[in-house]
Amino acid sequence: MASSADVTAHLDDVPVDLSVIAPAHNEAPNIDGLVDDVANALECCDINFELIVIDDASTDRTGALLSAQTATRHWVRAFRLKDAPGRRNHGQSAAYGAGMREARGTWIAMIDADRQNDPSDLPSMLDLLRSSGADMVQGDRSRNRCDGPAKRISGRVGWLFRRTLLGDSIRDTGCSLRVFKREVGLFLPLQFHGMHRFVPFYARMMGFRVVEMPVKHRPRTAGETKYGALNRALPALRDLFAVRWMRRRWRPLACEPIEPVGDGRS
Repeated sequence: MASSADVTAHLDDVPVDLSVIAPAHNEAPNIDGLVDDVANALECCDINFELIVIDDASTDRTGALLSAQTATRHWVRAFRLKDAPGRRNHGQSAAYGAGMREARGTWIAMIDADRQNDPSDLPSMLDLLRSSGADMVQGDRSRNRCDGPAKRISGRVGWLFRRTLLGDSIRDTGCSLRVFKREVGLFLPLQFHGMHRFVPFYARMMGFRVVEMPVKHRPRTAGETKYGALNRALPALRDLFAVRWMRRRWRPLACEPIEPVGDGRS
């Protein structure tokens, strides 16, 4: 009988089509449901996939539940961000960035662990990515938002600021549900706090083609939201000015060879 180590080694050799990355900070009530949602959405598709969940300094049972899921589902991979002096947790950007470093897929999907994003949208987003020739498909929840008035208002204000200061035409930059080619993810500066809010804008700035697609949105039914009106809007505004600074100083790195002229003899 093959050992668990032999099975794991065999699975590591299997090419992965899609890596789904989800940051989790104190999301114990949602972990099992998140894994079930991804299973229901993708196990019926003809693709090899993995779910990578990054535990960002959770103080509840998030880590224990993830450990249990990895023992029964080979496609679930769980990681814990290492402690940093003076910080309780690293934030979504760092968690997504850590997931990118571990992802093995040709395509990458980002999703929130609170189950408000619906993984059943992923197959259609992946189909659109392949059929459109785009580099990224960005989810758009604007017609289906299930948030309260405070989040809706702060989201609208944030959109107006991005539109005014950056010229960002993405309708729902704040939607975490997106699918993109692996090479796009390698360009994203997710080691910088707050950059997850500007993923589609930054991708366009790097020259990648981004298309949008309406997606479902569900109310949070378990756990506690990590963002309110103030702790979401004010940091986002600060980060917006940082991205504006980055855009003004961005320079392309493309170059072309200088061909030799003549036979090289002086």
